[in-house]
Amino acid sequence: YEASLRMSDSSSHASLRDVDAQRAERGRSTRRVAVVSGSVNLLLSIAQVVVGLVANSAALVADGIHSASDLLSDVLVWFAARHAAQAPDKDHPYGHGRFETAATLGLGILLAIVALGIVWNGVERLFDADRPIPGELALLVAAIGIAAKESLYWYTIAVAKRLKSDMLRANAWHHRSDALSSIVVLTGVGGALLGFTYMDAVAAIVVGFMVAKIGWDLSAHSVRELVDTALDPERQEVIRQAILEVDGVEALHILRSRRSGAEALVDVHIQVDPYLSVSEAHYVSERVRKKVISDVEEVNDVTVHIDPENDERVPLNLNLPNRSVLLQRLEKAWSEIEESRRIAHTTLHYLEGGIQVELIMPVDVALHRDDNEREALRQRFARAARDVDGVESVRLLYR
Repeated sequence: YEASLRMSDSSSHASLRDVDAQRAERGRSTRRVAVVSGSVNLLLSIAQVVVGLVANSAALVADGIHSASDLLSDVLVWFAARHAAQAPDKDHPYGHGRFETAATLGLGILLAIVALGIVWNGVERLFDADRPIPGELALLVAAIGIAAKESLYWYTIAVAKRLKSDMLRANAWHHRSDALSSIVVLTGVGGALLGFTYMDAVAAIVVGFMVAKIGWDLSAHSVRELVDTALDPERQEVIRQAILEVDGVEALHILRSRRSGAEALVDVHIQVDPYLSVSEAHYVSERVRKKVISDVEEVNDVTVHIDPENDERVPLNLNLPNRSVLLQRLEKAWSEIEESRRIAHTTLHYLEGGIQVELIMPVDVALHRDDNEREALRQRFARAARDVDGVESVRLLYR
């Protein structure tokens, strides 16, 4: 049987509110970063394009267009953060974290495109013999661009680490790629003023490949998440140890995990004593859920499947009769046993490919019988049930 893990007490509702509050704070912080980045990119792009035209610097104009393209990235981050922060709903029962994953993939692709443009521009400038010499004002604006972009990188990466957001991490590296691009401009302008005009082209090509590597890594990570790649082995081992520390868990044999944005989802098969009550097994499963969420920061949802035995070693025989059918057959088989009319409850254990039957009888049935007589009664029930498909043993309990 499977424990459906739904929060049903006040502490569980409090935990749910905490998760929603964390999502809301995450969304606010991410949108704030997007607004700050967008504002800086807008002002910087205007300054770079205007000064580039005035100072006769094609590289600075290109860098201004590059900065303007970053506005699209900032809008994408704002949009994704707005949706990823929403609580699970009917259409998205596992939350909206994949909006963040999709945005990270988009940013990775955007970085790759930017890298292609940088390399292409560098190659063109490398083979262009007629390079105009820019004005010195371009040096100042290029230096301001470097400072602005590097500041945005450190600001964004700090928030990304605090929120554990791959999307913000991607955008931070986008800012750093812009800073490197501005370094290319600074190098190119400085080299042109000194007579070494090829320096900016070579640097542009090198930086282009660096940015391409970053874009590839981010895109590959997002694709792995979108196809439900498991958490790192180290994190899985932390989860495994947390589960095994819960009292009542005898073993676990299936552990699956996947990411959804900054959060992670886990489902696990745990093995417990096969003779536990349903309520106690559910209690154990709830302890497992809370333990994993408490010990593993990124995990916010755990589904626990309770197994009375290792169903990888002994698969459950689904051809066995269900309870209603089996009880009808047993009632017919025991029709000639007078004590069968005194059965108060029948417990069935589907174990080792068969069915173990426990009969709860009133204690007065055993009062006037010694041990041998009680065993003889049990054997009568067992012999009569021998021809009932699936039944392997019968026990009598008195209460």
